[in-house]
Amino acid sequence: MRKDNFTIRAMTRKEVDVAIEWAAAEGWNPGLADANCFHAADPGGFFVGLLDDEPIATISAVKYGESFAFVGFYIVKPGHRGQGFGLRIWNAALATVKGRNVGLDGVVDQQGNYRKSGFALAYWNVRYAGAGRGRKPTNEGVVPLSSVDIDRIDHYDRAFFREPRTAFLRCWIQQPGSAAVGILARGRLAGYAVLRACRSGYKIGPLFADNPEVAERLFNALLSTAPASAPVFLDVPEVNPAALDLVRRHEMTAVFETARMYTGEFPDPPFERLFGVTSFELG
Repeated sequence: MRKDNFTIRAMTRKEVDVAIEWAAAEGWNPGLADANCFHAADPGGFFVGLLDDEPIATISAVKYGESFAFVGFYIVKPGHRGQGFGLRIWNAALATVKGRNVGLDGVVDQQGNYRKSGFALAYWNVRYAGAGRGRKPTNEGVVPLSSVDIDRIDHYDRAFFREPRTAFLRCWIQQPGSAAVGILARGRLAGYAVLRACRSGYKIGPLFADNPEVAERLFNALLSTAPASAPVFLDVPEVNPAALDLVRRHEMTAVFETARMYTGEFPDPPFERLFGVTSFELG
């Protein structure tokens, strides 16, 4: 097989399932229903590299609005690594988002390679592991997110994500095997969070809240929703001390970290309200 038999094209929706399977094989623990929502975010933002028509590389470069994009699913199939295929699909994907500020959550040992492509470190995200409680949660003013108008959710989300991601959110908060909850204060949304089923246990993300007390209530509601002793993961930006206090208070353990990096100006979300990122794949 020759390198000139390597082609790159946009994935079909079914090929996104391949990327999810490869991510699972890498130990990234994707959600059971991630593919539909990820594809909904930007159907043209997922790419596959084929060698003699066999998929050997994947990447996503998902576009948000007119100015932002996020890279994920950068995987080369074992047996084809170290031969330049990864760099070729990487360059092809980045070409589709040229002129935008591009973000990623990269594994620590790849930071040097990302810097060569113009990415700079903004902060660390740390994955913490705990366990579900498997008991009926107390209400504490927590409501199903399905009872909140999508425009209100989208408006709240924009404080944390500079460009709209409405199509993604519609799917994310309604996916099977998930729980999506919010808290209203004086008729306005004061925070929301989503728990989704994964290959191993559950992940909470996002967890956005106006203050630590609201975050605690949302977090407790979702921990109680998860089956007793099931693994539960939360990806925390280390720049929010209150988020670190939350996971330590619940005796969660750090198991993994990523480098959040950008090619342009670092976005400045209200970190004091960002207790859990949505996903490492899409930001």
